[in-house]
Amino acid sequence: MSSAILHVSISELCERESVSHSLVVELVDHDIARPIEGTSAQEWVFDATGAHWVKKAIRLHRDLELDWIAVAMLIDLLRQKEQLEGENRLLKQRLQRFLSEG
Repeated sequence: MSSAILHVSISELCERESVSHSLVVELVDHDIARPIEGTSAQEWVFDATGAHWVKKAIRLHRDLELDWIAVAMLIDLLRQKEQLEGENRLLKQRLQRFLSEG
């Protein structure tokens, strides 16, 4: 099974999500989107995770009528939650192995 990693340019991201180039720049400025490549906005490339957060941020902004600063804070909390859930899963697996060895 091959694991293809999705990379999209800023132009592809704008087209896919029907947003302006300047909006994506604003999302990067607020640390909502994080390009994985490129030194200038025209060269930016995003991975699947970056595209996911852009889509989620746009939905939060639209559905909850939040400003971008509030969306950035919420996205940060959601990222932390995902990280903690992953760490919790890992610790539970380790605990299960420890208990099954004993």
